[in-house]
Amino acid sequence: QVQLVESGGGLVQAGGSLRLSCAASGGAIRSDSMGWFRQTPGKEREFVAEVYWTGGSTEYADSVKGRFTISGDNTRNSVDLQMNSLKPEDTAVYYCRWRRLRTPSANYWGQGTQVTVSS
Repeated sequence: QVQLVESGGGLVQAGGSLRLSCAASGGAIRSDSMGWFRQTPGKEREFVAEVYWTGGSTEYADSVKGRFTISGDNTRNSVDLQMNSLKPEDTAVYYCRWRRLRTPSANYWGQGTQVTVSS
């Protein structure tokens, strides 16, 4: 069983920055990618960014491209999300996801960390 612990959320003014961190522990298999999602009340959880360990490629939601940067360390099973030029619409609970695509496939989620951007 993989446990994920997120940190770094908080309250920031529009235009400010925050850095989220996620560390994974436990489990006997290695992930293929780690990423971040976010969710606001009444809405589905949406993709934000992901980093793939093989090749180091990254993906971003259009809404955060150019403002957010994801980085990770496969050896430490950790991933960070640097969020710059924050907007009020970035306000959400941010969740870290650990994913394995190869067999046996698996997904694990963190407990979430609140990010609030004031206007």
